[in-house]
Amino acid sequence: MPGIGPSTLVEPHPGCDPTVMTSIDSVTRPFLVVGFDGSPSAFAAVDRGAHLARVLDADLRVVTTWMWPATYPGANYGDWFPGDDAEALAAKATDHLFDDPAPAWYSTVVLQGMPARILIEQSAGAEMLIVGSRGHGGFAGLLLGSVSGACAEHAWCPVLIMHSDRELTPAPSSGQTALLGAIS
Repeated sequence: MPGIGPSTLVEPHPGCDPTVMTSIDSVTRPFLVVGFDGSPSAFAAVDRGAHLARVLDADLRVVTTWMWPATYPGANYGDWFPGDDAEALAAKATDHLFDDPAPAWYSTVVLQGMPARILIEQSAGAEMLIVGSRGHGGFAGLLLGSVSGACAEHAWCPVLIMHSDRELTPAPSSGQTALLGAIS
């Protein structure tokens, strides 16, 4: 099955859509799920996921989704297939993390469907779901929806939302420094 990664034996998660498959190792071992779309905050999420997987001795499942673009009837895409682009994107996450072949605790999953729905389904049984915040705020965020917001609200496990360094801007300083929670 393409996109599963090092573990090829699969079985469905209890309570999830049976078409969404997962590595059997992740059913018996604790696992973390990272949503990866190639954005700077997704790279921050995959970095944090790899760190936590090592610390917690857990498996890491990096999930990339794809969909056919909205189009008109009879549209011809030639040989292009969006699933191939998603596979290449998932490979970028692997290449980003590892110089050598990926370790047994790491896998990628590439699935067709709405990103928030897929990530919520994949979160069943996970120790944590880690997603990036692409920074769609204000009116654009209302129109486009928020994968990270939907995951935070509906995931079956705790959710960590990561920002990239480029998305973080320091708060304006008035020249004073405050330490919160300090006991004198």
